[in-house]
Amino acid sequence: MAVPAYLRIRNEIEQQIRSGALPPGSRLPTEAELQQVHLVGRATAQRVLSELAQAGLVERHRRRGTFVTDGARQENLLRFVNTSLPGPKIPGRHAVESAQVVQAHDAGLDLPGVDDDIPVHQLRRLKYDVDDNVIAVELSVIPFSLAPRLQEEDLDHLTTHDYFAHLGIPAVKSRIYIDPIALDAATAARLRVPEGQAVIRLRRLTWLADGKLAEARWDITRPDLVEFFLEQTIDPPPGS
Repeated sequence: MAVPAYLRIRNEIEQQIRSGALPPGSRLPTEAELQQVHLVGRATAQRVLSELAQAGLVERHRRRGTFVTDGARQENLLRFVNTSLPGPKIPGRHAVESAQVVQAHDAGLDLPGVDDDIPVHQLRRLKYDVDDNVIAVELSVIPFSLAPRLQEEDLDHLTTHDYFAHLGIPAVKSRIYIDPIALDAATAARLRVPEGQAVIRLRRLTWLADGKLAEARWDITRPDLVEFFLEQTIDPPPGS
């Protein structure tokens, strides 16, 4: 499956930011300029700039333009729970380490309301930056009956909420838990950091309209490469 145009363009710009070709303060092309250069529609150009901003790599200013931010890589925690924000949660190359069907009790995640002997998809992916550092490990578990053809998809680029929406699966609510943990040996080896290092694990549960579990997932990210933030736009009071 071909890489979507928005993802290809976004990754090209991200690589320029990471390499220093676009240093902090650099102005990015406008939506109209991206459309002209890459021969894409306005929605694609808008998605590229929006996702770079949601990842904390750029800041968008009305009438001034879009500019590369200064500082460490930043990720907006809202993207882990807001189903209206599309695209991979951490930009960059994704690689599937394993994809298999197992019984729920072997999934490596707590699955509320799912019996231990129920078959589930277990998907483990590694996420890289442009220097080929593993910056995050993701484990996702989805009931097999909900998406029996899941493993026929392009799992490197699959975004669960987008996939559910495409299939008409009524996922309606996500909740994120923030767990402080010490890294186990296997995950530490994947991230190339010492075993036992203190990290934050982001654990997400997504439910269907009928209250059944649609997905359980956790992400563990290298704390020296990524910082997380929450941002809320505050509208001015009426008449100000």
